[in-house]
Amino acid sequence: MILDTDAAPARWERLQAHLGDVGGLTIRRALPTPKHRMVGAWCFLDHAGPADLPADRPMRVGPHPHTGLQTFSWLIEGEILHRDSLGSEQVLRHGQVNLMTAGRGISHSEESLTSRLQLAQLWIALPDAVRHMPPAFEHFPVMPQFKTGGFDTMLLMGEFQGHRSPVPSHTPLLGVDLSASHAAEAEVLLHPDYEYGLMVLEGDMAVTVGDEDTGLSQPGQLLYVAPGGRSLRLLSGGGRSRALLLGGPPFNEPVLLWWNFVGRTREEMHAYAAEWNQQEDGSVFGAVHGYVGPRLLAPPVPALKVPVAPEPLS
Repeated sequence: MILDTDAAPARWERLQAHLGDVGGLTIRRALPTPKHRMVGAWCFLDHAGPADLPADRPMRVGPHPHTGLQTFSWLIEGEILHRDSLGSEQVLRHGQVNLMTAGRGISHSEESLTSRLQLAQLWIALPDAVRHMPPAFEHFPVMPQFKTGGFDTMLLMGEFQGHRSPVPSHTPLLGVDLSASHAAEAEVLLHPDYEYGLMVLEGDMAVTVGDEDTGLSQPGQLLYVAPGGRSLRLLSGGGRSRALLLGGPPFNEPVLLWWNFVGRTREEMHAYAAEWNQQEDGSVFGAVHGYVGPRLLAPPVPALKVPVAPEPLS
């Protein structure tokens, strides 16, 4: 597929995240949104913090199931303990990534070990050919670090500026953390076949898409850039700033996302919820050992809109 990048300037939109609560921690949910459900195979994005939790109220998320996705946990500040039904028990620390592949089914729990916490929690939709694969868990303690203009850069997923992340993916993806403690500027070249999402996590940044000034991006907003873009210019005015850049080719399969499941049909969602709620040992999802507290039960399945396959780009 070849896109005519000279035909028109790249399309962009600023989307507002909505606030939520996960395990007692306030989060900004930037994906999915009614207008854009995904960026590439990235189908879910929560940004939590920076927050100082009360000593008597840590973040605690009881055992819950997943299917058809990979959870990608990127920790910016603090420590979190991950446990899952494969028997994994892993402390996630600053600058590290946990990748949990749900495949046909897995369950896990999460607990904060520090009062200070900031993280990004993302989901990656698995393509149909592998979405029923066996579950797995991987921990990545060291990620590639380098400079992009004036920004400190950590490559989380994919290839960027001659570097490659050790985190595997089943579809082409990009994930980049860009941070600065002072005024900084950088130009990022874009893949014309990719769509992108830029979420400022701290501070603010002036962003130019191609030759078009998009104004100031701030925490709680996702700047979506459609395929065909050539470049992003980022400018932080001073002080501490941080942004997360996601990218990938548009996902060419319809995806249905509800509660903690990624599937394709209403019938699948009903079956997943019943399987988890009716089997104390989790059945196909397994059981999490070591977490003190109840597991989370699936709510009633609502009337879900069956996804429609995206239109091919031309």
